[in-house]
Amino acid sequence: MDVKYNFHEIEKRWQQRWEESGLHEAKDEDERPRYYCLEMFPYPSGRLHMGHVRVYSIGDVIARFKRMQGYNVLHPMGWDAFGLPAENAAIQRNIHPHQWTWENIDYMRKELQRLGFSYDWDREYATCDPSYYRWTQWLFLLLYKNGLAYREKAAVNWCPSCQTVLANEQVVAGACERCDSTVERTDLEQWFFKITEYADRLLDELDKLDGWPDKVKAMQANWIGRSEGAEIAFQIDGMDESLSVFTTRADTLYGVTYIVVAPEHKLVDKLISDKENSSDLRAFVKEVLAEDELARTAEDAEKKGMFTGSWALHPLNGHRIPILIGNYVVGGYGTGAVMGVPAHDERDFEFAKQHGLEIRRVIDPAEQDGSELTSEDEELSVAYVEDGVLINSGDYTKLTSEAAREQIAKDLEDLGKGGTMTNYRLRDWLISRQRYWGTPIPIVYCDKCGTVPVPEEDLPVLLPTTDIEFRPTGQSPLVDYEPFVDTICPQCGAPSRRETDTMDTFIDSSWYFLRFADPHNEELPFGKEKANKWMPVEQYMGGIEHAILHLMYCRFFQMVLADFGLVDTDIPFHNLMTQGMVLRDGAKMSKSRGNVVDPDLITQKYGADTARLFILFASPPERDLEWSDEGVEGSYRFINRVWRLVAEYVDLIKDEVPRIPDELGSRERELRRIVHSSVQRVTRDIDERFSFNTAISAIMELVNGLYQYKELPASRQSLPVVREAVELLLLALAPFVPHVTEELWYRLGHTTSIHGEPWPKYDEEAARADVVTVVIQVNGRVRGRVEVSAGSSEETLKAAAVDEPRVQEYIEGKTIVKTIVVPDRLVNLVVK
Repeated sequence: MDVKYNFHEIEKRWQQRWEESGLHEAKDEDERPRYYCLEMFPYPSGRLHMGHVRVYSIGDVIARFKRMQGYNVLHPMGWDAFGLPAENAAIQRNIHPHQWTWENIDYMRKELQRLGFSYDWDREYATCDPSYYRWTQWLFLLLYKNGLAYREKAAVNWCPSCQTVLANEQVVAGACERCDSTVERTDLEQWFFKITEYADRLLDELDKLDGWPDKVKAMQANWIGRSEGAEIAFQIDGMDESLSVFTTRADTLYGVTYIVVAPEHKLVDKLISDKENSSDLRAFVKEVLAEDELARTAEDAEKKGMFTGSWALHPLNGHRIPILIGNYVVGGYGTGAVMGVPAHDERDFEFAKQHGLEIRRVIDPAEQDGSELTSEDEELSVAYVEDGVLINSGDYTKLTSEAAREQIAKDLEDLGKGGTMTNYRLRDWLISRQRYWGTPIPIVYCDKCGTVPVPEEDLPVLLPTTDIEFRPTGQSPLVDYEPFVDTICPQCGAPSRRETDTMDTFIDSSWYFLRFADPHNEELPFGKEKANKWMPVEQYMGGIEHAILHLMYCRFFQMVLADFGLVDTDIPFHNLMTQGMVLRDGAKMSKSRGNVVDPDLITQKYGADTARLFILFASPPERDLEWSDEGVEGSYRFINRVWRLVAEYVDLIKDEVPRIPDELGSRERELRRIVHSSVQRVTRDIDERFSFNTAISAIMELVNGLYQYKELPASRQSLPVVREAVELLLLALAPFVPHVTEELWYRLGHTTSIHGEPWPKYDEEAARADVVTVVIQVNGRVRGRVEVSAGSSEETLKAAAVDEPRVQEYIEGKTIVKTIVVPDRLVNLVVK
């Protein structure tokens, strides 16, 4: 056997054989237990980066391991091909998005295949293919016909220089990412999905997601932002209008000294139109709307405000309250107006101090019976934000905060001025995009019939991919493309026009995992029987940056589809892993930093197995990984070390039957201990913890053990033991480095793939050490170590600990009050 490891020839040959044999295809009719393993599919907007290599290597280890455990594994791959990433990249290169996307898909597919990932390529699709987005449109119509999709005016980001609407992702610190112009907010007719209808389920059923990281669940809970409180209506003085606010602290109602409305609030124009300084007020509104919403509402952002000149009336005592416009209130959250209670809210306190507004105390930190009320006139140096007893609150004075909240809400309801209310931070999902490269919305506008859905039999509404100017010009490029816009009303046959907005790409990725279960279905998005066979995805993997939007939209879609009877389960992913980033020199890899490592260069120089091994060994999956050229070299050396080891043994053990003799020498027992204990650790590390770095470390110890055994004279070596050790080594290593292990398995004389072999079973008896080192502690501090026979009884361990000379000096003259024993590992003597 060649001593030289020729990865170019080996990897190419086995990739071709795997593809020809259909080794990685999942069979729907297979009756073995199913396992659906899925990594988030990529945007084909360029080339693979090391972040891709990391998550796909992790997923591939799991998929290969589960196949060897006897599961029927579905491990598919596709392309999240519509949307801004691909469109922007194409515009920058002056290439049509259709051409750019498909060229990238072809290249990236080859990259994935060169890395040896075990995907079922028969199930591959791209979301920009009409055979896929036909069903995205079908699902849109399903939601529309069931009242979960609607159209109304909404504020959007507008760049006056580029003359186009920008997605939130294109607004950086309030400016257009392309030209740095200040972004404005304007109103446009937009399509929405009514995700708020599912707010309670999305929140409450987080408890069902036992296999999801707590951090992700907490982020989703915070994004949904359910709050229990009261809605309170403040009549506007001199107008037949009122301002509604939501508060969780109705007990502070008598402490309201001002109201702040969002600049987007629908009543702003009425509030300021007849005021002498209306031009200044409008300029302030424009200035605030140009700011990035997240930046202006950040906790440390400056709180700006202007008095509108209008007043509101307190709902219980009729006092006049000034109405201001503020930058820290947004129109899309709650009611778009908040009541200012500076004495009992830190933000309101700072704002009132800054603007010279009254601060009125209405909650006292007193005992519940009110017996220790402090002076009502005492000036506050900071806001008091806790519950207490009410003061300065009319008939509610001396009630506890809890009792007052309940009573005030009831009284407001009786007066028709409010009542109890549940509020959510979650907003309905705005799905319209005034961009070209996306799924067309299947709606027609008819002057006679109004808004008309495209009939299902006429789907897909095709996106034109030739003879169209795709660059943004202030509106969707589709608006001016008459062959697309001009159509016939499906109801009356009159000339009509198509919707020219396209769908948010998050819609494409909110159900894609279901299509993999039945990718060739031409009658439905997926058949219920096949979806039920494979769903939910057993293991899903992707970046933490998708914790909220993508993952919550997937949950929403799955719930909707389950409610409509298309699938039984309402959970899309049973288990979720969020892997860390790949860093270089402490920073995330990016072209702008010049610290990118091209996966192609690594595979060309070292091979795919080396790239996979390094990325899996360098860090636990959930933690960030620091790139190391030395680490790559080390992984390459290790693979070569395995190759040389097997190469030197192969002719000796190729025809050897791994039948272990009844009588073994000490060196053979020690080798088998190392081998079987390593397989045991690898099995547990993959199956229970996805701790791939420690699993690889155990395999490295196994290789070291084999090299130590090889130092024995050939005449003294047991070839059956060596054969067993080499086979277990290759089987344990196979999910990590599939090409070299397949080649070495073949060289050992096997005629079937190593990846179709059962996962190796370890011999617990062989894995047990003859002698173990036990740590001795006295009162929790290490005072010595002692070697004992493995499996020694507690009494033996206690006696050995007490007899250890170095321990005796710490227990002499003292009483042992307790002894704690961890078998084969530790004895802790508690003395006093």
